[in-house]
Amino acid sequence: MYQKSIVHYISKIVIDILFYAGIATTLAVPFLSSRFYACIGYTSEAWKIPFMLVLFFSGACSVFILFHLKQMYRTLLIGNPFIPDNVNRLRMIAVACLLIAVIYIGKCFFLFTFGTAIISLVFIIGCLFCLTLKDLFKQAVNYKAENDLTI
Repeated sequence: MYQKSIVHYISKIVIDILFYAGIATTLAVPFLSSRFYACIGYTSEAWKIPFMLVLFFSGACSVFILFHLKQMYRTLLIGNPFIPDNVNRLRMIAVACLLIAVIYIGKCFFLFTFGTAIISLVFIIGCLFCLTLKDLFKQAVNYKAENDLTI
């Protein structure tokens, strides 16, 4: 029998907060980037738009990931997380992680920082983790379907 844990509820609340904060932050990137550049003393006009695009698209991918995590937590709290939809959600999260990694690898070509390289590696590892978890969920869905057919 499945028991709901307080950790599940807290995790869901944190994901909800991050989702809505991510939407607000991503939409605010074009408006706040000029203030951010002024605060750190960055004056080069040539790189402002590429940086803004990197932040906007990586933020959009992060919101996409959080949206799918919200959907997965909904099935977890219902008590039925091993469904084919979650397998597809994990695949889409993996693609979004890979897209973020590609965005930051591209950023490494015009301005290399160790932080950018680390972000790229973290999201490549996240992509591989989600693909592995997707395969585990797929196998669990198959076992569950087989078990449901057994009399």
